[in-house]
Amino acid sequence: MIDPLMTATRLASAGLEAQSLRMRVVSENLANVQSTGDVPGADPYSRKTVTFKAELDRAVGAASVKVRDIDIDKTPFRVEYDPSNPAADQNGNVKLPNVNALIEMADMREANRSYEANLQVIKQARAMVASVIDLLRT
Repeated sequence: MIDPLMTATRLASAGLEAQSLRMRVVSENLANVQSTGDVPGADPYSRKTVTFKAELDRAVGAASVKVRDIDIDKTPFRVEYDPSNPAADQNGNVKLPNVNALIEMADMREANRSYEANLQVIKQARAMVASVIDLLRT
């Protein structure tokens, strides 16, 4: 027999792991929002994205979340005219990362809230198990 509280805890743990990785990738994107190439005309940092997939967890008999892939965003780089920048090409243009800080912050907030929701599921399951143990003692 599958314990429903154990199932909830296991699924929430998978959600914690997935959202933790998502927050790490978003943090990396934000850290490199102004990173340019090492040599003139070189491509700068490329934004990374995380995609998830639903996968059957056979141990608990329920669908769980897993990270499918960490991809590189294919949107074009921003180009600014800054001839004094060491990464500027012969025309004075500098390629900047395709990272939008506003989008990354929204993504971080969403990942953080999902992480907190999964954490609450684990806390509630633990509290319910503790209540059952207390009831069995009396």
